[in-house]
Amino acid sequence: MNPRLVWAAACLLVVNAATAATNELSNTEIEGRDLARQLCELRPAGNVTNTGILKIRRGDGMRTGMSVEFRTIVTATNWLTFYQTTSEGCRVKLIAVHSDKHSNQYQFHEHDLAENEIMTPFANSDFWISDLGLEFFHWPAQKVLKHEMRRGQACKVLESTNPKPSTNGYSRVVSWIDNDSGGIVHAEAFDAKGKLLKEFNPKEFKKVNGQWQLQEMEIRNVQTGSRTRMEFNLEKK
Repeated sequence: MNPRLVWAAACLLVVNAATAATNELSNTEIEGRDLARQLCELRPAGNVTNTGILKIRRGDGMRTGMSVEFRTIVTATNWLTFYQTTSEGCRVKLIAVHSDKHSNQYQFHEHDLAENEIMTPFANSDFWISDLGLEFFHWPAQKVLKHEMRRGQACKVLESTNPKPSTNGYSRVVSWIDNDSGGIVHAEAFDAKGKLLKEFNPKEFKKVNGQWQLQEMEIRNVQTGSRTRMEFNLEKK
């Protein structure tokens, strides 16, 4: 057989296989993948350094707090987000490396974390390392469930499903994404058994240099009654 014909036939099989795989996806799955990809590709406008307070209230009512420093460094190929507690008695340092072409990478005290190590608390708070990196937007299974209003904002409701949920991790996360800004208006995370585990809400915004910025966000563990707030010190420059 003519080698050129063999090559052409092989290429046609590859194209047909890719087309068939795409056709197997529903419209909601295609829309979900596109939305998740757009969210993963949202790069910060520039370098940022900020401070804040991490406030934790346990289910038994015990309260703790610690100072936190946040930094974002943007490079030509990726951007890095630093989370570091600065209070005496609790010094924790996390680096999340983001790229629009690769999966997130995480370093905890200069130690590279494996995939099964990111479903762990940051500084004993209700924020897990995977929460801070918005890891669920990188999961392969994404679906837009519906379009609806939430807290006065028109949103797309995105369901992110974990293909390999661990016993102590999330099986899926449902996020209400603001149509205009792409910000999370509300999110709900479910445990490996499909039960609601956490709720995330941005609480307050402040206008700084003509732009609205998140001033406070909260995550609540509905199973333990614990909740954690991050409060940012936003100042005009």
